[in-house]
Amino acid sequence: MKKYFEDYMRRAGEILSKTPFDELNGAIELLMSARAEGRWIFAAGNGGSAATASHFVNDFLKGLSVEGKKRFKIMALADCVPVVSAIANDYSYDAGFVEQLKNYGTDGDLLVVYSGSGNSGNVVRAAEYAKSIGMKVLAFTGRDGGRLNAHSDVNCIAPTEVMEEIEDVHMVWEHAMVCGIREKIKAE
Repeated sequence: MKKYFEDYMRRAGEILSKTPFDELNGAIELLMSARAEGRWIFAAGNGGSAATASHFVNDFLKGLSVEGKKRFKIMALADCVPVVSAIANDYSYDAGFVEQLKNYGTDGDLLVVYSGSGNSGNVVRAAEYAKSIGMKVLAFTGRDGGRLNAHSDVNCIAPTEVMEEIEDVHMVWEHAMVCGIREKIKAE
């Protein structure tokens, strides 16, 4: 196993060395603009990507709440299991995030989506809906970016085909953004 771990970590380093820094900077600009304008940020994903979206919200609510500074207004759409399961049962799984955005989302808000393939039906539908009402869309994907390419203002694509590696990269990027944004907020 030691050899496997060494190979995995080496590969992780190689993948991270291909980080699309311009896109990550664009992501930070969207996030900071939403904060400055008092807009809501909604995060969504499925499975491991739902966990990443939830972790993203946790870090932005707790980790970026600097005393005396403007705070982010942010929530994860997959966190209310009763709502997600009721919508999936009564409408369709693909409607889970769209139906919530119909209640919460408004022109100028920001939707942040995580999808390793960029093709998850409920995430793509949420991005389509968000764009249709004037929201911005920030995507974190992998592989070739999938269908989310057509519905995102910024798409940060992890440069790998392997789902676990995509999820690793998304978390590293998320933590790097939080650390950088925290310093930016403290300097305000």
